[in-house]
Amino acid sequence: MILLQSPSRFLLQTLLNRVQNLEKGVELDYQWVEFGDVRYHVQVSMKNPHFLSLSVSLPTPAQETVLSGGLPFGAIEAVKASYGVLVQILDPPKDGFNLTLRLNLSKLPPDEGSPSFFSKEYKHALMVKIASVREVVLGAPLRVVLKHLASRTVAPDIDQPFALVHRPQESFFLVPQAEKVTIVFPMSFKDSIDTVLATSFLQEFVGARRTAGLNNAPPCMWSPSPPVELKGTAGEALSANAGFVTFVIFPRHVEGKKLDRTCSEGFMHTRMRRRVESLIQALDRAKPDLEKSKKTVQSRSFKRLSLKEAHTNSK
Repeated sequence: MILLQSPSRFLLQTLLNRVQNLEKGVELDYQWVEFGDVRYHVQVSMKNPHFLSLSVSLPTPAQETVLSGGLPFGAIEAVKASYGVLVQILDPPKDGFNLTLRLNLSKLPPDEGSPSFFSKEYKHALMVKIASVREVVLGAPLRVVLKHLASRTVAPDIDQPFALVHRPQESFFLVPQAEKVTIVFPMSFKDSIDTVLATSFLQEFVGARRTAGLNNAPPCMWSPSPPVELKGTAGEALSANAGFVTFVIFPRHVEGKKLDRTCSEGFMHTRMRRRVESLIQALDRAKPDLEKSKKTVQSRSFKRLSLKEAHTNSK
């Protein structure tokens, strides 16, 4: 199911290369966009080789998305909790970006003479976490809501359904309650054939989660129309030609260490959608061969033979 790892692979490689050559004065200035939704900018100067500037531009939010200072609520707290003293949040961020972080790589623990958990594996794990900044920032509101669910409470000022951005001009919905949290993903595709294929795939996906081996997983449902939890939400926000996928999370799903796993699974929709799109692309690549074979068949002509001609050809 999972096509992509959560960290940015290019960002991770850039960070690892910089850590391994920290004493070398290297000037870096990289900008790139990943999967059409997140833009990154990495800078390192010759004067301060131990400092790395990382700027992130998030997907353009839909109108119904809830933001705080240009970021999902809880994002600043999530960044501080994830990266600690290694990262400084610059305010304001660089022009054109939602978030700018200043990494002090000199604060990384040394390799020699340190406890085993301060080994190269530890550094690598830390770089993976930094390269996963997209998930940390976009997943912050979900983490806040699920933390309150674990204590069977609702976070202040978010006791109504609200939207979070996860792709350009696309959002999903959280419906927080003290006893459960409902997550709803509207599914939309541009091509009519893609819509049919995606709808079929999603129905199979929901059916698979109902098997005996997944009885303890959060319930998953698909419906062609918006679920009742989104009653009163603006009509434009609910435009989905491939239906709605709904997950229901209960306190038992976020107890103890389960919270981290559930937060990660909350963003599986992006991977799930990419899986649908990859299957559609595979089918699209098969279309030319199919059309070619059709043309070959259609280009053949047949001549009706008389009985005499047929008898002659059979000899």
